[in-house]
Amino acid sequence: MAHIDHGKSTLADRFLEITKTVDSRKMQPQFLDSMSIERERGITIKMQPVRMEWNGYILNLIDTPGHVDFSYEVSRSLAAVEGAILLVDATQGVQAQTLTNLEFARKENLVIIPAVNKIDLATADVERTVKEIEKLLGVAKEDIVLVSGKTGENVEKLLRAVIEKVPSPTLAKASVGESSDEISRALIFDSEYDAYKGVVAYVRVFDGVFRKQDKISLMQVGANGEVLEMGYFKPDFVENKELKSGEIGYIATGLKEIEKCRVGDTVIKLEIRNSKFEIKPLRGYMEPQPVVFASFYPVDSDDYDLLSDGLRKLKLNDSSFSFSHESSGALGRGFRCGFLGMLHLEIITERLKRDYGLNLITTSPSVIYRKNNDGKIEEPVIDMEIITPNQYLGPINKLLSNFPGEFKEMVWLTDEKIIIKFEGPLDIVLQSFYDKLKTVSSGYASMSYQIKDYKVADLVKMDILIDQEKIEAFSKMVRRDNAYREGKKMVELLKEVLPYYQWAVPIQAVVNGNIVARETKRAMRKDVTGYLYGGDYSRKRKLLEKQKKGKKKMAQFGKINIPSEVFLKVLKER
Repeated sequence: MAHIDHGKSTLADRFLEITKTVDSRKMQPQFLDSMSIERERGITIKMQPVRMEWNGYILNLIDTPGHVDFSYEVSRSLAAVEGAILLVDATQGVQAQTLTNLEFARKENLVIIPAVNKIDLATADVERTVKEIEKLLGVAKEDIVLVSGKTGENVEKLLRAVIEKVPSPTLAKASVGESSDEISRALIFDSEYDAYKGVVAYVRVFDGVFRKQDKISLMQVGANGEVLEMGYFKPDFVENKELKSGEIGYIATGLKEIEKCRVGDTVIKLEIRNSKFEIKPLRGYMEPQPVVFASFYPVDSDDYDLLSDGLRKLKLNDSSFSFSHESSGALGRGFRCGFLGMLHLEIITERLKRDYGLNLITTSPSVIYRKNNDGKIEEPVIDMEIITPNQYLGPINKLLSNFPGEFKEMVWLTDEKIIIKFEGPLDIVLQSFYDKLKTVSSGYASMSYQIKDYKVADLVKMDILIDQEKIEAFSKMVRRDNAYREGKKMVELLKEVLPYYQWAVPIQAVVNGNIVARETKRAMRKDVTGYLYGGDYSRKRKLLEKQKKGKKKMAQFGKINIPSEVFLKVLKER
């Protein structure tokens, strides 16, 4: 586990080579990043388990993502293992997500092995990075393994440290009433769908043993299935006759209903579900809380069922993603979707387009607001941690002053690196804050955040009226003192992208019944006097007056139609 771009996947490549888990002819950089989008972006999106055998030992490795949006993947991975390698980039040192992942590991009481990566680079500052880890973990310098995932230096030493320090898998992290060897329980930490095998559950077995053709039951939903196939990750599926306590592997359940196989559920044998033993579920996972919401609408309404099917399958493979049906008078039928952040939204959108060939309209990202008992609007608030070299403290403080919120404290991680703690509204994340932070810090600052609570905020709903008709798709919540700027920006944008109509169309931004900004899209006019040549000007004036009256009548009884392209353009700009 590590911050994004600290070299986890490259280090995993060396593990696979040393243990000869993957044939050298098949090896390629970032081997465990199996999705094309992961390779293109150079980031890990999905956790990837793999079973390695080396010097008589069996090691189950799970390579985890590093971006804050995929923290839930990390937390699920850590619940399935006994130890974690905390990897830190020698050129960047401890960063924000390093701290977040460390807290996840500590909550699971895991053995933590610190390692410094990229020691081969000319820009590496190994001594500084080691000091940061010493202070962070309270460990001795000798306990920190210095490695290069690129060259393979000291990678075998790191593997030996794992074998020496990480204990063998323990039985049952959750108690069962009366113990018995007959009781078999496994925790589902991920899953995927196969057209022939049904739902394939990724499991960690905590008690007993599961074998092929066992009748199984999922405790949360009560769904029953059969072990059609099972085995290990190498990292491809390798079939085996059984999975026993302490092992990580997969079980093809035969279930066709995707929603019945939930991450965090406990798999048991059906024969003991109603036995004399009190079977308790294993401790699962807290349900992830989506923080960013947007809606998907297919450009072609005939693709609605395809979009629905795609979302259901993505949900199975990504339990932090949520969706529900919704409809819009302007956009038709679609889905309201919840994400863990902006990158998560971007990745889901891209996967839908690539895997299913869908052409989508995506609404502007937003957060969820709520009303308290006094009728006041509350917004979600986050605790943000920014880690930065001290020379960028001034520019970062200036950046933060442009956003609503308050400084909580400043902690010196080392003599050269500072942790800034800031509390602010979640919609900061939607305003390209991360990109702005990287700009003012020349790329050296990093951030992580967690939802804290809801707090009362001075927010108002801004509606957009086009030709006196409210267009709900363009409505949004804004801060009262920012309503004019937001309204002005929106009506100017709509004036630019709306097509011309036969009459002048007013575009208004309205807050609490008051117009805060207005623009008018001028009418499309035909040159009704073009054929006249010379003569009295009164003839032209009569024709123009007649045209004016006609347009006034059309404005009174006509109804405008807004093309889907307009929604697409506006949503992209916003």
